[in-house]
Amino acid sequence: MALMPKRIKFRKSQRGRIRGVAGRGNTVAFGEFGLQSLDAGWLTARQIEAGRVAATHFLHREGRVYIRVFPHKPVSSKPLETRMGKGKGEPEYYVACIKPGTMLYEIGGVEEDVAKRALSRVSHKMPFKCRFVVRRHGV
Repeated sequence: MALMPKRIKFRKSQRGRIRGVAGRGNTVAFGEFGLQSLDAGWLTARQIEAGRVAATHFLHREGRVYIRVFPHKPVSSKPLETRMGKGKGEPEYYVACIKPGTMLYEIGGVEEDVAKRALSRVSHKMPFKCRFVVRRHGV
């Protein structure tokens, strides 16, 4: 089941643009190892789920996978072969707006080499470049 908000204030939203780098959610907070985005972009609910499935499948129910992003933004599209006009299309799917430096996934309870290989598989599902980061203790 794809992630989506339970309820939202407005059904449709404008596209907007992603500027700057992540000031929040940019450090490893829950696990020991994390996957950090290096580019800006939209991460769809299906891509988030694909990354979660890839990580949990590789870990064989060892450790814990934390998803640090949630798709709040509705993306609408008009049906194919529809004439211009007649208003904005209906919401099709939801995306998370990702800034450079945002922590996408975290893993805890496994060795570093296992976490690195698991998050490598997750990064192949992501639409932008990502890097593996380790929690800094004592900071």
